[in-house]
Amino acid sequence: MTGTGISSDGLDGRRKRLLFRSWHRGIREMDLVLGKFADAHIAILNDGELDEYERWLEVPDQKIYGWVNGAQAVPPEFDTALFARLRDFHKDGPQSA
Repeated sequence: MTGTGISSDGLDGRRKRLLFRSWHRGIREMDLVLGKFADAHIAILNDGELDEYERWLEVPDQKIYGWVNGAQAVPPEFDTALFARLRDFHKDGPQSA
């Protein structure tokens, strides 16, 4: 699979852009990490969570990947409940889209 497993129909413009950017990162591993999470959660994130998610998309792929897989400590400004949801989502084995 090379992209989202959900339709962006019904999503507002901001969520559509975030979904697209989640699946078009730069390294395939991060497409899967953020893309699958976005498929499952983008429609239900509140405005504050969307703001945070947008900040993640500005961080280099290698950093986020290291945080998600536990190879690097998550900086305090990113060590949030939403980021814990991302880690748990992948730790618990996301369902294939």
